[in-house]
Amino acid sequence: MNDLIIAGQTIHPGEFKEININIARLPSRTQIDTPIYVYRSLEDGPVLALTAGMHGDEINGMEIVRRIIDAGHHKVLRGTTVCMPIINVYGFLNYSREVPDGKDVNRSFPGSKTGSLAARVAYHMTHDIIPCIDVGVDFHTGGAMRTNYPQVRCMMQEPKNAALAQAFHAPFTIDSPFRLHSLRQTAAKKGKNIIVFEGGESLRMDFHAIEEGINGTLRLMRHLKMIDTAPEPIEENRIVWNSAWIRARTAGIFHPHIKSGELIHNNQLVGQITDPFGEFKEEIISPVTGYVVGLNNNPVVNAGDALLHIGMDAPSKLEGGGEE
Repeated sequence: MNDLIIAGQTIHPGEFKEININIARLPSRTQIDTPIYVYRSLEDGPVLALTAGMHGDEINGMEIVRRIIDAGHHKVLRGTTVCMPIINVYGFLNYSREVPDGKDVNRSFPGSKTGSLAARVAYHMTHDIIPCIDVGVDFHTGGAMRTNYPQVRCMMQEPKNAALAQAFHAPFTIDSPFRLHSLRQTAAKKGKNIIVFEGGESLRMDFHAIEEGINGTLRLMRHLKMIDTAPEPIEENRIVWNSAWIRARTAGIFHPHIKSGELIHNNQLVGQITDPFGEFKEEIISPVTGYVVGLNNNPVVNAGDALLHIGMDAPSKLEGGGEE
């Protein structure tokens, strides 16, 4: 077996090691480290990265990785796991998606050693983590009071990505192009395959999403022959080839009549928008048939706000739609 070196530290077969990467300091001079938990089995196999907390308010992903470590699932029979429960420690401390300079780490790859704070976090991921791994799952959560039903996002045209998503077997697999300057895009340029898991809402625990994330990871480990057994899926895996948002045509109070994950039909009443005074009411009708893969939980909406994210199994366009 070849030496495995991460952030300048060697991990030997059969060894578990915590590695701390120092990104910078707070204005108080307090040093902030990003912890990495690496377990290398005695038998050779793939190197799997499990990363979360790219956005500091996305708690569900952090909890998925934490529970995997706590239950000992990271101690695989073959291969190596690289677990990072919190990439963006700054955002976590401030209940924020971004780092203190206001930039998004997942729009800052491949990063810069002397650039913005977000670019420096991305730089360490690009140079210390990505070169050492073979595959990965990057855990995310819906933002701004929007919940995502458990789903995997990947480039389905890439056979390796499609196989990883199929093995994970989330309730939904969404064909998703690369976002510019993201971890997933940067890893792909280096020949690494990373899929994204989305589940739940920011700053709110969603135990269904957490359980799906853990069980899907175990199924992926079994597919990679890192372990021998994994939970069988409870829900069917549905492939979403196209998705778009239904948006509010006017401001008011949003009353959804559906739930996240539910199948809705063309011309179905899916909600209402009212004013606070009982003088106005507008019905929201679905223009297509599809699944609710994302739902706005904020009752107070403005014109143009995203209300429902609908996933479809064939190309279709929604008025006022678009990727959020």
